[in-house]
Amino acid sequence: MSAPTTFVHLTDLHVGNPAVQDDHLHSDTTATLRAILADVKKLSPQPDFIVASGDLTNRGDAGSYEHLKDLIAEAGLDMPILFALGNHDRRDGFYPAMLGRTSELDQPYDHSAVIGGLHVIVLDTSVPNKIGGAFEPGQLDWLLSELGSHADLPKLLVMHHAPALDTHDPSMEWESLSYADTEALRQAVTGKSVIGILSGHIHYDRVANWYGIPTVVGIGQHAATDVLWLHEGLRMLEGAAFAIGKVRPSGLSITFAPQPATRREIGGFRFADMAEILKKYEADTTVAAAE
Repeated sequence: MSAPTTFVHLTDLHVGNPAVQDDHLHSDTTATLRAILADVKKLSPQPDFIVASGDLTNRGDAGSYEHLKDLIAEAGLDMPILFALGNHDRRDGFYPAMLGRTSELDQPYDHSAVIGGLHVIVLDTSVPNKIGGAFEPGQLDWLLSELGSHADLPKLLVMHHAPALDTHDPSMEWESLSYADTEALRQAVTGKSVIGILSGHIHYDRVANWYGIPTVVGIGQHAATDVLWLHEGLRMLEGAAFAIGKVRPSGLSITFAPQPATRREIGGFRFADMAEILKKYEADTTVAAAE
């Protein structure tokens, strides 16, 4: 690659359906996304593509995806946008609204694209009615096939749930890709030219060296986790950001672009209550799916 390939990383958009009251939507994600897309349009040069690494909507209903589509069209951006699905997304809402797809609505949304000399591989780590991430049968085979193609190109992985950084605490598995699939992913990417993994889910900016691969998590556009409170639980503050990535011959660089924020508290919970929260989440998402 001669000139750097530039992209924007969005995550955890949590766009809501304007026609539906949602008590689990803690900020005006419509206004935030409008502001961020306006900022993206000001970038010079314009990015080669945008990735949105999951939790595109807060409820996963068709109306929310239609609203997301309208917001993107309103922004007037002229570059590909690659979507991943997260635990707040629903495939049966996403596929018809965003892709016009009417069959196999329960299948994972795995896809790839070659843009600007970069092979971008997007994996669906969403598990229906679960907070944590995992792969379904066949997804790792698909990934191995993708990793074996375009051998001359660097590869960028996009998935809502980042691989787990350690596996000593089973009670925290909900915040990442499952421990078993984290290990399976490690084996799959070992020796391949993967220059980075882009994720979201935990709502704070984090960069880690995961077995030699930069793994980048973004705050997203819904709320910001108070990292000074992580010993107690997840305290959610007003805050949002996106990231600007560049891929040079020297590798991947990420620059975070925060939005103005008061950092007032808008929600949260203690880890001591996590078992009950997981149970309630599964019940709530099952009810939402039936509506």
